[in-house]
This record gives sequence, structure tokens and C-alpha cells, in this order.
Amino acid sequence: MKTVGEKLDAFSVQAAKPGFNHHEENGVSAFETITEASFPGKWKVIYFYPKDFNFVCPTEIVEFAKMNGDLKDRDAVLMGGSTDNEFCKLAWRREHKDLDKLNHYAFGDATGALVDMLGVRDQAAGVALRATFIVDPDNVIQHVSVNNLNVGRNPSEILRILDGLQTDELCPCNRPVGGATL
Repeated sequence: MKTVGEKLDAFSVQAAKPGFNHHEENGVSAFETITEASFPGKWKVIYFYPKDFNFVCPTEIVEFAKMNGDLKDRDAVLMGGSTDNEFCKLAWRREHKDLDKLNHYAFGDATGALVDMLGVRDQAAGVALRATFIVDPDNVIQHVSVNNLNVGRNPSEILRILDGLQTDELCPCNRPVGGATL
């Protein structure tokens, strides 16, 4: 599994853009290719969930969506996805009232290239684990958390961690105390 301090390798996934529910709206495609070079100068919060059209994942996705404005204020782009394709993302948005016109990117990693590059595939089920990565503007992973398939996460914790990563202040454990570091 890729971990803190490692760079993202090259990847390419298809994403449903924020706010879209149909393949094309007002002459604009709902889809965008996202790569490691997308969003230059921005932090990235990338989260994975096992499958579309299940009953647990929407609660996490909605909680991530609620903090999207706070992430934008911190120069971070939010994107969530699974190994289902980008067409599933739009269909799920249309079918689930809480995901209607979702305010952030929903990517489909149908080949599993990103999931496998990051090492977050549950081998028995063949789907993505509940993993979250915070990646800095230089594509260096600064935070990783991975949960088993049956354990949800607290998205607001990701905001707290991003705040900590973006601060210039030293952690109290790194401050000199009487000439020594704790």
C-alpha cells in the first residue's frame, strides 16, 4: 500500500463532474478524465468506497459533500470513487435523493488501476476498501486511513487532519522543551 511520503504514480480515471446527473447537460459532458496532473496547486482528498448502489456508502458520501465548501476554502479538491464505472455514478445520483447533483467529483476506477496502485483493494471481495488519502499539491501522500468494508469513517476528521497538515506551526511534540524534543 502507498503510504505517507510517497508520490502518486501516473493514473487515469473517468469522473462524473460535480453537479451533473445526466451524461450531458446544456451541451456539456458530465464526464472528465482525472489524472495525477489534474488540479495543479491544489490539495486532493481522495476517498474510496466499495460499491455504488449500496445502503451504507451514501451516508459517508453525503458527509463528505457537506464539508466540500470547507475543503475548497483550504484549496483542496474532493473526489470519491469505487471500482464501478462513471456511468454508475450518474445513475446513482439520479436514483438516490441524497446524491442528487453531488457537489464533488465521483470517479469510476473500472479497471482498478488507481485502487491497485494505492493498494486498497479488498482481495476477497475485489472492491475498494474504505480508504481516504490526503495528497498535497506536489502529489505527495500526507495522510492515509483505511477501514475494513464494514466500518464507516468520520469525514469531519479528514478536515481536522487537513488543517493540521496545512499549518505552519510545529506540533507540540516537536517543540523544544528545555533544549530537548519530546
